Amino acid sequence: MKITILDRILLFITSLVSAYQIAVGIEGFSTLPMISYSIAFGVLLIATLLMLILGLEVLDSAIVVIVSTIIPLSLATGLVWQHLPNFKLPYSIFAIAGLFAIIVTRAITIKNRLPLFVLIFVHGVAGLTIFLVPLMLVLSGRMPLGYILLSIGGALMGLGGLLLALHKAGKPYLSRKTIIQILPGLLLLMTVLFVIGFALT
Repeated sequence: MKITILDRILLFITSLVSAYQIAVGIEGFSTLPMISYSIAFGVLLIATLLMLILGLEVLDSAIVVIVSTIIPLSLATGLVWQHLPNFKLPYSIFAIAGLFAIIVTRAITIKNRLPLFVLIFVHGVAGLTIFLVPLMLVLSGRMPLGYILLSIGGALMGLGGLLLALHKAGKPYLSRKTIIQILPGLLLLMTVLFVIGFALT
């Protein structure tokens, strides 16, 4: 499917917003959350630039499943490191093990449903972390109301990442055409929500 001018504009703006977050938006965080957030937005920046340059056909690459996992895992790990220090080590182990499991199940030909199960489990845990941690922090009064934008962005990220991953795994819930049509706008919206959410803290 040919990339439209609107898609290019949306992807270009997304890359600019991601670059801004890397350069300016993560200032003031401690070292470990800063590294984690930088990885997440760095991968998002590279992904949007690749789509902008090579077209949305790049989504057919096998690397898409892995990339669509790194972003939520890195963001979720950063949130845990920043706000739930008692869970830093176990969550870091989960993130590394989850990414490794996805890489292995994609590299080796497995004909059963194990790769799909691993994918859904890892994406599900990371997505729930991004959604629930900011929400709980806002409800408990530890963070301002604007921080809840991270939860909304996390929900959109989980939706987009899961649709892409399931599409690549051969289990699409939407057609390829529909996914490609909504993806640029979805990426921009979730990125803007993350950046504003972080800025309002």
